[in-house]
Amino acid sequence: MKKIEAIIKPFKLDEVKDALHEIGLMGITVTEAKGFGRQKGHTELYRGAEYIVDFLPKVKLEIVCADDMVDRAVETIVAAARTGRIGDGKIFIMPVEDVIRIRTGERGHEAI
Repeated sequence: MKKIEAIIKPFKLDEVKDALHEIGLMGITVTEAKGFGRQKGHTELYRGAEYIVDFLPKVKLEIVCADDMVDRAVETIVAAARTGRIGDGKIFIMPVEDVIRIRTGERGHEAI
């Protein structure tokens, strides 16, 4: 099993969620986040004063899936989240040793 963490632009969340649902991935955790990468924020004008916005709003998705679904899930996220502009995000893939469903005690693939 693998855990996929994807950092994407907030307005792309619905597209990514729908695309993942279409390929059969049901479980997803979404966290609102702030951060920056190469884009390093930007400056804004508010009531005549200029200020720097260092941390931009992002959304972090966490998905645990079987090894055979990882490539398909990643391709789906990339296709749905891409705008072609700086700040589209990143995807991280990590191994998962075990999963336990708290309610039933199921482990492994049955618990996903």
